[in-house]
Amino acid sequence: MRHVFLLLAVMIAALTLVPNLVAQQDPRLEDLKAEAEQMIHDRAKLAQEIVDHLFSFGELGMQEFETQRYLTGLLEEEGFDIELGVAGMPSAWTATWSNGSGEPVIALGSDVDGIPQSNQKPGVAYRDPILSMAPGHGEGHNSGQAVNIVAAIVVKELMEREGVNGTLLIWPGVAEEQVASKAYFVREGVFEDVDVNLFTHVGNNFGVSWGQGGGNALWSVQFRFTGETAHSAGSPWRGRSALDAIMLMAQGWEFKREHLRPAARSHYIIVEGGDQPNVVPQTATIWFYFRERDYELTKEQYDAAVLMAEGAALMTGTEVDTIMTVGAAWGRHFSKPVAEVTYSNIQAVGLPDWSEDDVRFAEAFQREMGVDVTGLADSIRALRGPVDLSKSLGGGSDDIGDVSWNMPTVTLSYPSNMSGGPGHNWANGIAMATPIAHKGAVAGAKVQARTLLDLFLDGETVEAAWTYFNDVQTAETVYTPFISPTDQPAIWLNEEIMARWRPEMRPYYYDSNRFSSYLEQLGIEYPTIRTRPISEEDVPVGSVRGGS
Repeated sequence: MRHVFLLLAVMIAALTLVPNLVAQQDPRLEDLKAEAEQMIHDRAKLAQEIVDHLFSFGELGMQEFETQRYLTGLLEEEGFDIELGVAGMPSAWTATWSNGSGEPVIALGSDVDGIPQSNQKPGVAYRDPILSMAPGHGEGHNSGQAVNIVAAIVVKELMEREGVNGTLLIWPGVAEEQVASKAYFVREGVFEDVDVNLFTHVGNNFGVSWGQGGGNALWSVQFRFTGETAHSAGSPWRGRSALDAIMLMAQGWEFKREHLRPAARSHYIIVEGGDQPNVVPQTATIWFYFRERDYELTKEQYDAAVLMAEGAALMTGTEVDTIMTVGAAWGRHFSKPVAEVTYSNIQAVGLPDWSEDDVRFAEAFQREMGVDVTGLADSIRALRGPVDLSKSLGGGSDDIGDVSWNMPTVTLSYPSNMSGGPGHNWANGIAMATPIAHKGAVAGAKVQARTLLDLFLDGETVEAAWTYFNDVQTAETVYTPFISPTDQPAIWLNEEIMARWRPEMRPYYYDSNRFSSYLEQLGIEYPTIRTRPISEEDVPVGSVRGGS
């Protein structure tokens, strides 16, 4: 009998708890998601204008000032509080809006910088720049803020109407191509009160992953040597060449490559090599990217390079004047609970309805690139789980990794581009102010809005995300930033390039008051497809995924 009473007591207790468990999810959630999708559909024009404006600016890292002006002006009109120049970067900003208690705090980020020499007419399926050799959006970073901003505006309107508590924080990935900003956002406390960070990155399909991501960590470092000038012919023995030092360091690194692990990546450019041949160079600078799968392995490369720099200085009688961190990125690790919720929303939204012109454009582009002709995505990829770093062959990097090791984070890939481009190239920009980019951004905004509503109203995902972060992700890994407490953002990056090109690019900025699209402003018939035979010099070699 005692067992019967005990069983009844347990059953009564369980029944008492069920209503509380069910009540955790707001009963309005699913209806609000459906309403948000329709509201975003009705704001497709806004998404198109954001995508086209940013494409026309084509700004490089740390110089995204037109982008900043346009986006913050738009968000201020929508009731967001704007802060400019955050974390010591003049082109950075945040836009914040709160309701009720202001909790939870959900951040929305996406990169905004372009690629040097990737200027290209959109909607033209072959190489045809607006301004030859000018900067452009050769990775598609012009589209992600449209995803976030349109979603945020819609969700804000619903939260105000329904009295939903929470805060929206929108921020830009400044200078992602140099992985030069997000570690500073973290260090300076921009995300101090954030519960979940939802990031977006352009892709050719929907996608999201959880756990250890692919790619590598990265440490971006410049080594500057100082020697002594002399007449290169009259008295070369009196000179101490800083150029000799960086050439010796570079050659030493080439020998080092034989002894790097397969996943390692490293590359460099000579930033400064002297003024003219008849003067022994007094100063010279070499810029390295060191990449490996985690912090410790990347630091091994850095430490080896420091020793080589010191050796090169000894061999040439010069000095290592400066070792400067330009940027850095941890490898990525994404939240399982948030990824699972995001993926369920991807499935609910589905891929855009591509037109015959969209598919014809993609197929013509792929023939131009000499890759498999697959058109546009017609099925959604599976939710991806962790990568086994012991078997990883490395690859690109993204400083969203630093954010992901400080709070629950995911990256939503949305279908605003086409497969087949080599990456960091004019070819990766030709779809980025076309209906493909516009439709992909609208679809991405629908997913982002649905996920925001889940985080604000489902009563469980935010808590589950922090449980995963504390008990799984960071149980054995401690985030140690590559940047030091005294390192400062490299706000001088790309300053000279943009000063050279901005006056010539300005007449081509998109005027949304006069033209319905950037294609219309440029007088481009979509799609414009090559009619002449393809020559070898038209085709970029290889194909890679996004990331810096």
